[in-house]
Amino acid sequence: MNDLIPLVNKLQDVFNTIGSDQIDLPQIVVVGSQSSGKSSVLETIVQKDFLPRGNGVVTRRPLVLQLVNTHLSSMPPSSVSSDGTLNEAPDRAEFLHLPNKQFFDFEEVRKEIETETARVAGQNKAISRTPIHLKIFSKNVLNLTLVDLPGVTKIPVGDQPTDIEKQTRNLILDYILKPNSVILAVSPANVDLANSDSLKLARQVDPEAKRTIGVLTKLDLMDAGTNSLDILSGRAYPLKLGFIGVVNRSQADIQINKPMADAFKSETEFFQNHPAYRAIAHRCGTNFLAKTLNTILMNHIRDKLPDIKAKLNSLIGQTQQELTSYGDPTFTGKAHRGSLILQLLTKFASDFVAAIDGTSADISTKELCGGARIYYIFNNVFGAALDSVNPCENLSVQDIRTAIRNSTGPRPSLFVPEIAFDLLVKPQIKLLEPPSLRCVELAYEELVKICHNCGGKDLSRFPRFHAKLIEVVSDLLRERLGPTSDYVESLISIQRSYINTNHPDFIGGGGAMSALERASQKKKKDVDRTRRLSAVNMVLAGSGSDSPAREENPEKPLSSAMANLTVHQVPERVDRERERERLNHVSQHGGPNNVSTSSVNGSPHGPNAGSKDTFLNYFFGGPQQRNDRPILQETSHRSGNVHNVAKEMVMPKTVLDGEPLDFDKKMDYMTDAEEFSGLNEREDMETQLIRSLITSYFNITRKSIQDLVPKAVMHLLVNYSREAVQNRLVATLYKEELFNDLLQEDDNLCAERAKCKAMLDVFKNAFTIINEAM
Repeated sequence: MNDLIPLVNKLQDVFNTIGSDQIDLPQIVVVGSQSSGKSSVLETIVQKDFLPRGNGVVTRRPLVLQLVNTHLSSMPPSSVSSDGTLNEAPDRAEFLHLPNKQFFDFEEVRKEIETETARVAGQNKAISRTPIHLKIFSKNVLNLTLVDLPGVTKIPVGDQPTDIEKQTRNLILDYILKPNSVILAVSPANVDLANSDSLKLARQVDPEAKRTIGVLTKLDLMDAGTNSLDILSGRAYPLKLGFIGVVNRSQADIQINKPMADAFKSETEFFQNHPAYRAIAHRCGTNFLAKTLNTILMNHIRDKLPDIKAKLNSLIGQTQQELTSYGDPTFTGKAHRGSLILQLLTKFASDFVAAIDGTSADISTKELCGGARIYYIFNNVFGAALDSVNPCENLSVQDIRTAIRNSTGPRPSLFVPEIAFDLLVKPQIKLLEPPSLRCVELAYEELVKICHNCGGKDLSRFPRFHAKLIEVVSDLLRERLGPTSDYVESLISIQRSYINTNHPDFIGGGGAMSALERASQKKKKDVDRTRRLSAVNMVLAGSGSDSPAREENPEKPLSSAMANLTVHQVPERVDRERERERLNHVSQHGGPNNVSTSSVNGSPHGPNAGSKDTFLNYFFGGPQQRNDRPILQETSHRSGNVHNVAKEMVMPKTVLDGEPLDFDKKMDYMTDAEEFSGLNEREDMETQLIRSLITSYFNITRKSIQDLVPKAVMHLLVNYSREAVQNRLVATLYKEELFNDLLQEDDNLCAERAKCKAMLDVFKNAFTIINEAM
């Protein structure tokens, strides 16, 4: 039982060698406000003056204080003489940061604490979380492990940080939040207990007060007639571990260096002679506090030891597994290098293939990866890119009319020339090439990304080897990128090289014209309907103003007015009105050459006669077209102004060599808007027909490209790479002269493995110590 505290001290020493705090060891944490007497309590327990003193914040770093009793039963055999008497070894102190130095003068211990505090925390009264570990060996102490923390302060003084109170509270909470810590809450008796910062912090982490022990200091400084008996008896503020009252040396006693023995005597006399504390004097004082803390700590260690052992057992297993993941350095010897290289090559190639096929064990459930991303590229990215291409993109009316005219030469055309369709559709098919090449690039980039994600922890040991593997696979993918892109370009060229108008899905000339004819007839019907409605509105408006009968009988329905009009009377009346307006306009601005006699006289070939001929007769030249087609006459009064005829011709702005043509002096150039804003019905039909044919054939080609490009990428790039990757890796890297360079381990990994091995040894050593103690 008495060996439990030295056992924890050994465990602390073991864990301090690696700076690990993964095990929450039982210890007593001293908490109190600034100038509450914490340091005086510790010095009285140790019976030595060794802690820094002064105004303001003095304790600015946690001090882990291990007290070791040097009694005969706890001393090593070398300290005992041959006659069984104890060698008079002086009290001494040791610091963890000075392992080979012992301090016998405790004034030097104080200076070392001040120096070490200033080295880490600075000179500006700031605090630091880095603890100072101090071990004191003395025959006058009991085995204890105490942690002295900075006192709680309210207002920053001097050049202290403005958030000094927050920093101090957070530091204290970090220690007392650990369930294996016993809280020693120090409060001055001359201050109301309700204002005690230490008890307030303790209640936050220990609301049931099961691991908090209270200490009342400065009982001798209370006002006359007052006492703290209710608190010490547990009636005012009950704690499971109770309150203990102590009387420390005053500042005057410290200045005159009053011996500790005299201080103990004065404290005992105070409690025995005080009328309020006389009955509980045996439960007060520093000696009783030290014995109580020793008993509490031993019981606490005994209760927590099984949990510590279980925690150590779990940490040993975790650390062993982590050490295994870093690899065994003995396997990289000369006899095993070849097999290790081959094993890692095969593992890398298998991971690459599995990522493409979707059979990897580490498949993500959060995002698409590997082969699924390639599928997404084919179906979503590439498909959307093709669908976004307009079949008639960058194809204006001028382009279509120019192609039709150029393909007929000097001759007028009776039909839409097929050459014009070929000239126009081939550049449109070329628009499918950029998204197709981009599809190849995206698939290549995804394969490179898959390559970089292969490997795992085994290859992370050898960064050079991993980099070489990625380089070889990237070179293989780069080699296949060129042929794949060339083949995809050839697919577009193949589509452009031969325009198959006999494709079963192609709409054809007849189908396109039928569709246009239906659209034209529908449009004419809509126009006629609109004209009839307008005429009806005009008639109704006129009859409403002229007919007195309507005024007398306003309830007469509108249908009676519409009944007076026949189907033929409506358009004839509207035509007469429009013809009258047109003649008036011509008489004011033009001559008789601009007016057709047949239109004035209402001949069969007038505006209404065209509705009797079919669309196909009109498009390919029926009787009406021959009559209405302008012909060249010898006299200028029949053909109109020659200069106006020249203006209707489309003249190119540049010749083949790119130089501009200078026609400004000979004739005025006609702009595109002026030329194509007045297309006649035939030209409009030709333009729409060409657009329909281009759209139909472009859609056929787009479907073919959308099907062929992914197949080409899979065959030439993806499947080829996954089948050839292992052979390429073995042929390139499985060479004995490269083994030494490839199997160079990462320095950081070697350091992590050494640290992990040291931690494993520490855990095993601690586990052995606990087993021996239990």
